[in-house]
Amino acid sequence: MLPKIEYSCPQTLEELFEILEKYKEQAKVLAGGTDLLVSLRDRIEKARHIVDIKKIKELEKLEYREGEGLVIGATVTLRKILESRVVKERYPVLWEAVRTIGDMILKNRATLVGNICNASPAADSAPALLILEAKVRILSREGFREVPIENFFTGVKKTILKPWEIVKEVFVPEPPRNHFGRYLKMMRVMSEDLSVVGVAGLGYREGGDVKIRLAYSSVAPTPLRIREAEEAFLKPGTIEEKIERAVQIAAEKVSPISDVRGSAEYRLHLVKVLTRRLLKQIVEVV
Repeated sequence: MLPKIEYSCPQTLEELFEILEKYKEQAKVLAGGTDLLVSLRDRIEKARHIVDIKKIKELEKLEYREGEGLVIGATVTLRKILESRVVKERYPVLWEAVRTIGDMILKNRATLVGNICNASPAADSAPALLILEAKVRILSREGFREVPIENFFTGVKKTILKPWEIVKEVFVPEPPRNHFGRYLKMMRVMSEDLSVVGVAGLGYREGGDVKIRLAYSSVAPTPLRIREAEEAFLKPGTIEEKIERAVQIAAEKVSPISDVRGSAEYRLHLVKVLTRRLLKQIVEVV
């Protein structure tokens, strides 16, 4: 059972910030609640007050502007993202990553912003957002700030958010023209499961050269973009040599742990296998 907790459902941002300023660290923001309620039940998180933000209209935005990018508000559910033709066609790597998160019952409630705010190393949306170079838009009474998602995560279940701040939305810029992206996820079973290892890749041509972006889940304390592996494609050599160089660099940069889903050694092996597989798929298309 959950301990006794106060609950409120503000209608406006002003009401929300009043509550957050009053309760500070003792308040927890609920959008979908699929991670928060489990953490409260298991006594991982403690809260005196739950603030349900689902009725705040400013947080419902799912909007694309051609040439600029995509805005995903804090209360936009995963199901709404999957039902978006724009996301599927213009941001396929994000669409593919979101599709792997839980079952449809969970997708009806869970949000993309909640997935990154939970800050699990295994967050499936994070690698896709990393290679799409998304920005996290943070709001409080003190004002607005925008940070690259690469700077948002600070550790296991930790972010740069202050107790009186919320993530209003995520901005995903227009991806490179004619890009190809994929998210590969290895699970213990072919079902709704956390990743043993996840890898997102994006490739495109610029001035005749192939450019690559790579990011990972479940291989470090935070979701991880490995720019050094991407730079392997900027050096001389055949495509095969560049792929193998990128695979080896990626394996050197990760720091996987052993847990119930897999050993550190198995994860390291998967990093190599999935990176090689993904890069081969990318270079065949771009």
